[in-house]
Amino acid sequence: MNYKKLQNGSDIRGIAISGIEGELPNLTKTECERLTAAFLLWLSKKTGKRPETLTVSIGHDSRLSGQPLKQAAIDILLSFGVNVFDCGLASTPAMFMSTIFPEYACDGAIMITASHLPYNRNGFKYFDRDGGLNKEDISQIIVYAETEELPIKQINEKHEATQADLIGTYSAFLREKIKTEVDHPTQFEKPLLGLKIVVDAGNGAGGFYAHQVLAPLGADVSKSQYLDPDGTFPNHAPNPEDPKAMHSISMAVLSNNADLGLIFDTDVDRSAAVDKQGREISRNGIVAMAAALIADEHPGTTVVTDSITSDQLSIFLTENLGLRHLRFKRGYKNVINESIRLNAEGIDSQLAIETSGHAAFKENYFLDDGAYLATKIVIKAAKLALEDKTLDSLVKDLKEPKEAKEIRLPIQVENFSALGDEVIEALRAYSETQTGMTIVSPNYEGIRISFDKDHGDGWCLLRKSLHDPIMPLNVESNALGGCEIICEQIRPVLERMGIKLSAN
Repeated sequence: MNYKKLQNGSDIRGIAISGIEGELPNLTKTECERLTAAFLLWLSKKTGKRPETLTVSIGHDSRLSGQPLKQAAIDILLSFGVNVFDCGLASTPAMFMSTIFPEYACDGAIMITASHLPYNRNGFKYFDRDGGLNKEDISQIIVYAETEELPIKQINEKHEATQADLIGTYSAFLREKIKTEVDHPTQFEKPLLGLKIVVDAGNGAGGFYAHQVLAPLGADVSKSQYLDPDGTFPNHAPNPEDPKAMHSISMAVLSNNADLGLIFDTDVDRSAAVDKQGREISRNGIVAMAAALIADEHPGTTVVTDSITSDQLSIFLTENLGLRHLRFKRGYKNVINESIRLNAEGIDSQLAIETSGHAAFKENYFLDDGAYLATKIVIKAAKLALEDKTLDSLVKDLKEPKEAKEIRLPIQVENFSALGDEVIEALRAYSETQTGMTIVSPNYEGIRISFDKDHGDGWCLLRKSLHDPIMPLNVESNALGGCEIICEQIRPVLERMGIKLSAN
């Protein structure tokens, strides 16, 4: 088994069960056992502790393969004498918090999830007390997993995992935050009375947020949808970037005259929102919302985002909110690590966020936590309600482009990374000779080109995919028909390099 094929940046992802034609399982009990032992070795080396003195928590989302993979991992951990908390159905952020909450105080945590990917996929996200592991850490774990004899020994002592209600603990943490920060003058224990909130969990692990966080605080969550975990995801993809998913919650908010809608991905590390008018607060909107929530408390702080954020968002962050904007790279760990780096250098950065909905606040351990972001949104909504204001007032001045599209261009050669670099350099050289095209700088990923009003009135960003033989091309324009104008201007150089630019 080539375990390197299972690495997806800072995660492990693979095919866990059959069911889709042509996709054979490569993340089975065998791979799970070796990867778990390899993580244990990594954690033992990192902490300087013997395996039998370590405490590790493990949980899973609603995927069909979650339970058997969890049991395989638990059996391996127990065989090395590890103290194990079995957290059952859980969220990715809650699993990290098991290293923080004093009643758990775990040395490490394992979340079994493949985020929004199809039902046959699964994977692992690993944590220690410093946060989620980085790409380099995963690479080292894979090296250990591929070693014929792992240099740690199993023991013969028999004990059992401790059953843990981690989501209950995590929900209590979020409830207390809402009560304390809303600080309602007359109903401290029920600060959300009078608010109707629709939660859409997409049949993932996020249903707890309606039942265990919002409802006990007085919110009406009766019109929430798809809260029951179902690993076949029968209603829509559990993904705040999915148009069908966002349309579904928008309609639910409108049809039920709700004050707010909240939607999570499968493992609840991402979220988006819908305002009272059914308007989506996602992608650039969720970045703007998250930034607005910290602007008053942290004036001038730097917001680190991924590379595909709009020009209008940058204007909103800098001119409307008075913040600084660093447009960095795609990849939630990239933006988080860059924000952490800025702080280490003495530059205040309170927020790292991707347009995908991964939002990490400095105040929350730089953990990308969809439920924490949702909680901050709920707190603000409750405070605004006391002033007879609504949530949409926070981002009403954010302008949107007239058109936006992403085209994923396949690279059908073996050394796709090298060809991708050549395509980017060819487009760079071409752009320097063309009227109306300006290469944007600084730029940390691929090539971003600005087009003046006579040449499409917008921008494009061409980059290599983080993991796949694909070059995503993001295009935005302030004019109807502008995206096509922009595409036509770069089409010749792409096709000369063997990259076909489709019309859609």
